[in-house]
Amino acid sequence: MTNQKNVCVYLGDKLAGYNFGDDHPFGPRRQDCFSDAFYHRGLDRRVDILPPADTDKSSLHLFHDPQYIEQIISLSEQPSGALDGGDTPAFGGMYETVCYVAGSVLDAIDRIMAGQYRHGFIPISGLHHARRAAAAGFCVINDCGIAIQALLQRYGLERVAYIDIDAHHGDGVFYSFEHDPRLIFADTHEDGAYLYPGTGSIAEIGKGAAAGSKLNIPLPPYTEDEAFLKLWPKIEAFVRKRQPQFILLQCGADSISGDPITHLKLSEASHHHAATRLRLLAEELCEGRLLAFGGGGYNCDNIARGWTAVVDALTSDQQAE
Repeated sequence: MTNQKNVCVYLGDKLAGYNFGDDHPFGPRRQDCFSDAFYHRGLDRRVDILPPADTDKSSLHLFHDPQYIEQIISLSEQPSGALDGGDTPAFGGMYETVCYVAGSVLDAIDRIMAGQYRHGFIPISGLHHARRAAAAGFCVINDCGIAIQALLQRYGLERVAYIDIDAHHGDGVFYSFEHDPRLIFADTHEDGAYLYPGTGSIAEIGKGAAAGSKLNIPLPPYTEDEAFLKLWPKIEAFVRKRQPQFILLQCGADSISGDPITHLKLSEASHHHAATRLRLLAEELCEGRLLAFGGGGYNCDNIARGWTAVVDALTSDQQAE
């Protein structure tokens, strides 16, 4: 029987469990900030709400070095210190939690590839800084990288597009696939001269056979919607030219004005526009296959407005029953 709803959204305590406590910017209320607004706007009537899905080591190994995963397991059982320079503290149950983040992403991909849904959204996901053998920037694992590897390896796709509008450069994705022409990468972010991780210059376009398959657009601090909307056609043309078979969107809400640790001044209008245009592009090029990751965002109101704008855009052709 054909599913009448085109979009799935993953919600549940197993995802909300990915956080570093009340005193950390990546705190425990981020999913609630989204879900409260999601239900208030009636978006739940347009989508299927799915519980977080689990996975195992073999899926994490799609992207991460096995030795690093063993380190996560060890620190999950006996948490101590941080996995990186201090941004990403170890916490009890960390391994089980990241398995739910990665598992939900992979479950969404499986369902979209099977034609059960056309689009998906996972609020607690988009951990784009982690490298293959290291944590970084609040990211214990890199579920974006796991998703890309799953599409390339498990499904044998030849062209996957990853678009990132988080305030921070998606360095863990970029450098892990810098030499891989199969990943079409487009990233707008606050200029690295002013914000972590300090990378993503316009000159970084990929290397070797992948030269020209990557697009970095650093934005000056205080960039507003007008400038973002003006540059968007460049991103769209870049992606369309390369004809992806699946589109991934990291839609971090920390690029919205008022985030406590960034300086961009976008509104949710930019997020709605990006998601709308990529939805249409996915319908045009790849049978609607589009998965959105929540990404960053450390202001509760911005999370509520930014992520509900994305879900609204993904469901704009699907009216509430």
